[in-house]
Parts: sequence; structure tokens; C-alpha cells
Amino acid sequence: MGSCIICGVDVDGGGRICEPHQEDVVFDFRGNAPDQLVPDRFYRGVVDGYAEFGVFIDLAPGVTGLLHRSELDRRLDSLDWEPGDEVFVQVKGVRDNGNIDLAWSIRQADREFRGVLVQDGDTEHLPEEDDDDADADEASGADADESTDEAQSEGATEAADDEAADAESEDGAELSAASEAETDDVTDESGTDEPETDAEDTGPAAESDDDLDDDRERVEIGILSEAVGDGVRIDGEVVGVRQTGGPTVFEVRDETGVVDVAAFVEPGVRAHPNVEVGDVVRIDGEVESHRGDVQVESEALVLLEGEAAEAVRRRLAEALTDEARPDGLQPLAGDETVAQLADGLLDAAEAIRRAVLESRPIVVRHPATADGYVAGAAVERAVLPLIRDEHAKSDAEYHYFTRRPLDDPVYGMDAATNDATRMLQDRDRHDEKLPLFLLVGTGSTVESADGIDLLSVYGVDAVVVDAEVADPETREAVDTLVSPEIESIEGDLSTGALVASLASAVNDEVRADLRHLPAVSYWAEAPDRYVDLARDAGYDVERVAELREAVALEAYYQSYQDKRELVADLLFEDGGNLAAHVSEQFREKLETEVGTATANVVTEAVDGVEFDVLDTDGYTHRYDFPPTPLLLDDLHRRRANGGAHATVGIGTDELYVRTSAEVSVRDVAERAAELAPGADVTAAGLREGKIEFLSGERDAVEDAVVAAVAESF
Repeated sequence: MGSCIICGVDVDGGGRICEPHQEDVVFDFRGNAPDQLVPDRFYRGVVDGYAEFGVFIDLAPGVTGLLHRSELDRRLDSLDWEPGDEVFVQVKGVRDNGNIDLAWSIRQADREFRGVLVQDGDTEHLPEEDDDDADADEASGADADESTDEAQSEGATEAADDEAADAESEDGAELSAASEAETDDVTDESGTDEPETDAEDTGPAAESDDDLDDDRERVEIGILSEAVGDGVRIDGEVVGVRQTGGPTVFEVRDETGVVDVAAFVEPGVRAHPNVEVGDVVRIDGEVESHRGDVQVESEALVLLEGEAAEAVRRRLAEALTDEARPDGLQPLAGDETVAQLADGLLDAAEAIRRAVLESRPIVVRHPATADGYVAGAAVERAVLPLIRDEHAKSDAEYHYFTRRPLDDPVYGMDAATNDATRMLQDRDRHDEKLPLFLLVGTGSTVESADGIDLLSVYGVDAVVVDAEVADPETREAVDTLVSPEIESIEGDLSTGALVASLASAVNDEVRADLRHLPAVSYWAEAPDRYVDLARDAGYDVERVAELREAVALEAYYQSYQDKRELVADLLFEDGGNLAAHVSEQFREKLETEVGTATANVVTEAVDGVEFDVLDTDGYTHRYDFPPTPLLLDDLHRRRANGGAHATVGIGTDELYVRTSAEVSVRDVAERAAELAPGADVTAAGLREGKIEFLSGERDAVEDAVVAAVAESF
């Protein structure tokens, strides 16, 4: 029976990783058959070549899998992988015919995993054990009996030195400094080296200030890039811990930034097990450039307590407060409605900036619509540079910022359960802090109450920003809510426009990048102030329309994915070809569907209101673009004649309402429920005019909704 290299629990069958930690390590596969691979594990591979539909990855000689383009978090042609490059992928499964399905791994370096193991067929072991076997074979060739006797007699005493030597040969410069520090630390006063057998007492550990270099002065993390090769001292808070196959890596934050600190005991063994996230530490070490990122190789680490720890915490808190609060808000295009919400927007901006400075992940939730994507992309544009400035790791933006679109503009239990599961896994597996949730264009109505309540159980901070008027109950439930009051709203504010001004407060340096976004967020009749602002930024009306349509089309496909790079290309980097190309597809698909719908609309007049009723089950392609809400929006705009007009799209158990007058969908649903008491009619989405009901009462619900809408005019 083996033991898990991460938590130490016993593992049946002689394995080296327990079931809960399967996805926390990366495996070097040395088998010869696909069926030896273990689904859900991460493996090191080599790029074999590209196809139109994905990338072929060699996991071992003769064992090749396909990373399909649908599994990527970016466009296939944007990958910078070349044949022969080492990459990391996850095995989704192995088919009966031996084909291997692979998934994308956001982690693309050994140090980003908590450990490394070799899977040799059906067995697994640490990489350094290969070197142990080679050394043993060489020794046995010279004097097999003698080396066997020595191994048996010295046992654990020699093992510590062998592990350190093996780790140095495996990881080279990354571990050499740590290994030398280990040797220095276990030298007694007489100058004789005495290897230690207690893992907690080996390595670059320091239990008191006596182990630190008295000649060193504290250096700010923000300027470590200028001190590569120098010995430094840093004081800060531990904001993350991860175990690799070599050293333990501590993420340490001071008032100027965050840096990785590598502390080595022996390969895969946790250094300083008494140091946890949230502790204040003092570290002496050498600054190194590790794969392009700044890293400190620890020589000594002290856990600070009492006044010393309090002084560091006070310094961090003061710097955090000074840096987190924006100087002020300057609404894009001087929007007066946005200016009225300045206090709330500044609170939201401060919460976002504080999360970055505290190394707290940020999760942005937004509807999978053009308006929602504009809002989410605006925040992303503002936050990513701040994360890059704060963290030395080049891939930190993928760890500390996530944008997850929602199929519906409601933050329901399905989305909240998904979020809660992910954040708890990240906390337990990777020692990550619980994230800040930013809900834009969603979360402000009572339909989102259950989802927000689930997050609140864990004490998670939530910020809601919505251009629509929020329900009173929501204002009580979230930490920070930005939403117009009924008396202040002018009816022409989009969430994208509101959040673009928020993003400019978060990071004023990207303000120029955001000027065209408000105009893109409106489907029709964008306010002149935003049209003019976009034109000043180089985006005329036609170009804005192309961007809007391109984003809307891409938002529909794989709506659960953020499509970070693709959306950034469309909104910020595109010279015109991409947006124009996608926009043309949008128009072709929309025109086809509108033509079909128009031919099958049933028109009737009820109490002076003209109704267009469309059977969306019978006369739309349910699983193709455009989605029903977008189709009905366009159909309603085209057919409304300036009088009292309503469009109703009804399906199996849901319908959508569009009206030329201000009509409350919630009121319509309540009235329809009275007229069709057995149909269980409920308002499912105020932002998209969605009502749900029991499918067996469809005809009764159609009549009830039409009557209720007519009464509301």
C-alpha cells in the first residue's frame, strides 16, 4: 500500500495519489496502450500536429490523443504551440476503438500542479525514483553486495540526501539553491553535516530570527525583477500554497505585489507545514527568473507573530485602502444617469480593486447576450492589467479572473451551485481564497434570490451592477448593488454602458479602449451621446453594428464559455475583417429565421392592441441561431407600427412577451395565473420577458397572457 504524495493518506494498490487529489498532479505516461490512461487525470504530452478540427498530442510513443477545438478556451489558430512543444492536457476518456479524447488544461507548467508522478503502465511513482533505480544499478555493478548492505544499514539517513540530489538533477537550477540551503541548515556547530530524517526540520526552514541574515534589508516585491540573482528579504502575507513534484510554492503578498517563493525539503514533500494561507512571514532568499517569471528561492522562512506580524498587516491594510479606492468617477460621455449612481459604482470599483490586491479571485457572471458580453468584456479589459501588475506569474490572469456567461439573465440555483462547487474545490485543493462575485446584468431581481443566498452561506462577497431597476428585496441581500431608482431612470441606459463607466473607474488607463462599448451594447436607438463617443474613438455607426451583431452571434455558440480571446479580438483588436465576416453570418441567419417566422405569425386584435403570436416550437429552429428572445426582439421591431402592439412567442412550456408600451412581465404573469389557475404560470425572467407554465395548459395560457397584456396597455 502506497501513500498520497499530497495528503499522505494510504492508497490501495501501491498508488501514490488518492482519489480526491487525482486532478492535482500531472503524470508522465510511460505506458504503451491507451486503455492504461486514467480519465480525468492530467498528462504531459508533446504536440504532434494540427488538423482542421484540433491538435494531436503524443502522450507516449504510439499513444496519441486529440484535443478537439471545441475543448479550447481560445481559437485554434491562436494557439502558439509548435510540433514538438511540451504541453499539458487532461484525458477525458478513451473510446472502445482506442481513440483518446483530450481536454484543455489551463495549467501549462509543472509548478502549477501540486505534484508530478510517473505512470508506468498501471503503476505510478515519483520521477526521482527513476534516478534512484539508475544509481542503484550503477552501484551494484561496482560492488552489489556492499551497496545493498549500506542501503539496509543506513536506511532513512541516506534517503534524505539521495532525494535532494535526485531533485537537483531533475529540476536543475530551480532546486539547486534550495538544496544547498538544505545542506547548510543541517550543518551542526562543529561543522559536520548531519542529515535529518524529520521532514519538518529539513529544508530551508527557520524557526526564529536567528536563522535569518542580519545584513539583509527588506525589499519590496514590486521591484524584485530588478534584483534577479541577489539575496533579498521580503515580509508579507501568504495568499496561496501549492505543492509541486519538487518544492512547495508559497504565494506571498506585500503592499507592492505578489511573488512565488519556492521552499524545498525533498521532492513532493510539504515544506513548512505549519505555514498556512493568511499567515505573515519573513523570508530570506535569492531572486531568480523562472521560465520568464520572477521567483524567490527560499533560504530561510520565519512565521511572524505578535507585534511583528501586526506591523506587517497594518502596513498592508493601509496600502490596500489607499490603492483600492478610485479617485473618482467620470462617466463615459458624461452620462447623467450614470453620474447619479457614482457612489455605488465607486463602491463596486473599490471591491474589485481590493480583490485584486488581496489576491482574491474574481468571478464575473453576465447574460450571454451582446449587452452582457460588452459589460463582462469591459470589466475584463480593466482588471486583467491590474492582475498582471500585481502578480509576477505570467499566467496569473487565468487564475484570478474568470468570466462565466449565463444562458438566462437570472442568477439561479443552477449557476450558483456550479459556482459554489468550483470555489470550494479551489479552496480545498489549491488553498485559494473564496472569490468576489460580480454579477452584471443579472442578480438584481427576486428570481436570483436563491442563488445569491447560496453564496451568502459561505460569506462570499457579491457585487451586482444592473441598468434595470432592482427589486427592493435584492437591495437587502447583496453587499454592493448598483441599480437606478425608479424615479431616476430615463429608459435609455444599458448594462454595457453602465459597466463600461464602472470599468473606467477600476482602471482609468484603459478608458480609451472602452469608449465605443456603450454604443455596441444597444440593439436600437443608442443614445446620441454614446454614438458620438464611439465615432470619436474611430467606430462609425456601421462598424458599431457589425461589432454588436458579431458579438451576439458568438455569444450564442458555446454560451457557457467566456471565449476570452475571441471576444477581445472582436471588441478591441480587430481591424475589421473578423467582425465584418461574423456579422455577415449573423444577418444571413437572422433574415432566414425572420422570414420563416413572419410567414407563420398569427395576428389578432384584442381590446385595441394588435398581437402577433408565433408558435416558436413549430416555426423556429430551436437549437440554431438566433435564440428565441433575439428573434422576437427583431420581429417586434419590424412589425410594430407605432400603435399599441405586442409580440408573443409561445413554446411548449414557456413564452416571451414584447410590447410597445411599458408593461410589467411580473404583473402579466400574476394576472395570467388568475385567468389560468391550473397552469402554474410564473415570471421566469423579467429582463427577457419570459414566462413559464405547465405544458398541458398551453392554449389556456396563451389566451390568459394575451388578455393580461391587453389589460396592461
